[in-house]
Amino acid sequence: MTNRLENLAPTTRRLACPRCGVEFSCSLSGECWCDAETARLPMPVSGEDCLCRECLRKAAALPQG
Repeated sequence: MTNRLENLAPTTRRLACPRCGVEFSCSLSGECWCDAETARLPMPVSGEDCLCRECLRKAAALPQG
């Protein structure tokens, strides 16, 4: 019997940052560059996807409220 979930294994995807347009890779396996970042923000809102490293750091530096 074939394991159907094997075919659904997460892969790396190419994205363009919704804030600055720079292209970067995002690994859905949980082993992504952002996993090593100390910045932790809420999930993106308003249709945004993952942010690039620089925009993530800028967003984390803004006062949260």
